[in-house]
Amino acid sequence: MSDSVYTEHTIRKNIYHGLLVVIVEKQDQGTGRSTRGIVKEILTSASVHPRGIKVRLESGEVGRVQYIEL
Repeated sequence: MSDSVYTEHTIRKNIYHGLLVVIVEKQDQGTGRSTRGIVKEILTSASVHPRGIKVRLESGEVGRVQYIEL
């Protein structure tokens, strides 16, 4: 698969420890509620994931990255 099909938050190599991101936790899917935080651990092992790379934030929340904050 070509990386060009995916946006930056769906490609694992774009996500790294210390990055500021916005995630959606599983229980918040469909509600629009999101959580902002710093990546502590990358949980997705695949190189790409169409719904976003799953991470654990330093605050402990786990969810899929919706976008990367600059």
